Amino acid sequence: MALIELKDICRTYDLGEVRVHALRPTSLEIERGEYVALLGPSGSGKSTLMNTLGCLDRPTSGSYKLDSREIATMSRNERARIRNKHIGFVFQNFNLLARTSAAENVELPLLYGAGAVGRKRKQRAREMLGLVGLEDRLDHHPGQLSGGQQQRVAIARALVTDPSILMGDEPTGNLDSKTSREVIELFRKLNEEQGITVILVTHDLNVARNARRMLVLRDGRIVTDTTDYEEAFHVLHTAEDETAEDSVAEDQTPAAEEAD
Repeated sequence: MALIELKDICRTYDLGEVRVHALRPTSLEIERGEYVALLGPSGSGKSTLMNTLGCLDRPTSGSYKLDSREIATMSRNERARIRNKHIGFVFQNFNLLARTSAAENVELPLLYGAGAVGRKRKQRAREMLGLVGLEDRLDHHPGQLSGGQQQRVAIARALVTDPSILMGDEPTGNLDSKTSREVIELFRKLNEEQGITVILVTHDLNVARNARRMLVLRDGRIVTDTTDYEEAFHVLHTAEDETAEDSVAEDQTPAAEEAD
């Protein structure tokens, strides 16, 4: 049985007179140990899909099973417990506590779990910082670290609860190209050597190239599910071009048309 099973998942936002269909009926399976990239132009639904997979948001309808447990009908507190136990998150903006050391930032998720006493928390945080190559930065605060080092602290924090899934939302968005390659290489090693399932949202095709499976979204739907980078590249650029054309058409006013 797949680690993740989505069946006809939808997410609709009711904004008064307007209903936004952020995710249209979507069915998907992700096996344990896969490395998946979610791609698509702005507004395509990739972040909504990520939030659903990460138990941050509950779908409007449909079934979402994570390790055979139905998530769609869980309460907010139940989803929070699932996130803490099974899922680690890495965000574009690092989300580290500025006045807290690297080790203390990494310890933080363990404070919400059960059974981790102070000494074990500290030891686990040191182990994770060692895993990402920051064993000599335990007491440094975020302001004393480079962007790449801060993202490594964020990755260590995501791993500290020993999750089965590591999710990244534009994890290289604030990094230079060299540091981005180093961070993505770390994701690859975690996937291949630790067997962690990796799911990334990215607009960067160089980041997506490292994934073994690419899902391209448009208008709330998965339009391509492929292991072929060239196919994903072509479909993504077609979707972006069509989205840009749609935006131009919507912005076109009668006055502008008359001027032509």
